[in-house]
Amino acid sequence: MPAPGGGRHMHGKLVMVTGANSGIGKVTARELARRGAHVVAVCRDPARGEAAVAEIRRQTGGTIELMVCDFASQRSIRDLADDFRHRHARLDVLVNNAGAILGTRSATEEGHETTFAVNHLGYFLLTRELTDVLVASRPARIVNVASEAHRAGHLDFDDLSAARRWSPMRAYGTSKLANICFTLELARRLEGHGVTANCLHPGVVATSFGTTGSSLFRFAVKLVQPFLIDADKGAETTIHLACSADVEGLTGGYFIRKKPAKPSREARDPEVARRLWEASEALTGAPAVAA
Repeated sequence: MPAPGGGRHMHGKLVMVTGANSGIGKVTARELARRGAHVVAVCRDPARGEAAVAEIRRQTGGTIELMVCDFASQRSIRDLADDFRHRHARLDVLVNNAGAILGTRSATEEGHETTFAVNHLGYFLLTRELTDVLVASRPARIVNVASEAHRAGHLDFDDLSAARRWSPMRAYGTSKLANICFTLELARRLEGHGVTANCLHPGVVATSFGTTGSSLFRFAVKLVQPFLIDADKGAETTIHLACSADVEGLTGGYFIRKKPAKPSREARDPEVARRLWEASEALTGAPAVAA
């Protein structure tokens, strides 16, 4: 995918992209490196991460480094943030992209339902751990990859781990709903600090999602594969929000195909966003920040 506008206008910028070893995360890392950014590619599997980083270096001649994190582990997320702060004094763009859709219910080492933990609590905790670096680097941007699947979700604050009612798409949809609510509340809390926060629907992208779980779930995913877009197309809005001058200063938005869009009513409810923030603080042990 060519770089719209060409050039290396991200030269001197430091960008972190999570879930960067495949899919839209890998394309995002590649294209930001092509534009001149120093990219920190965060991957769960060291071997796959090294292979992706080496490939991006060959393709772009850009500067990219690997950091390892398992977003199902809050300890691993905190270790990532500590390691990053030891290596770098600034962060211009944080792209929260790592995620999963699982075919069977499981729990993390902290006891949280895995889809919600990886897809939402991972975004929340990493962002909170790096907020001070982002603010010190202002103007800075946070980009959260959400999904139109949020319309199939619902935040039940009495059962965020879905112990009573769970299905793959409901769990995924709820985690993506949480991404949008988190983004809107984050934008509100960061107002005046020089850091913007936006989220997006990348399109229904053909990735490795849906390769685990029951045979029926895998079969259903396989049926829709021919109708999905490729990762290059799916990464366009993420890249746009990460580096385009067109969205400079814009915050609290939800984007589809690089254009502002309106998420569900629940996603736009400020009281839901506030309650989710407070619940996420409790679930991650993150220190409270004044509203």
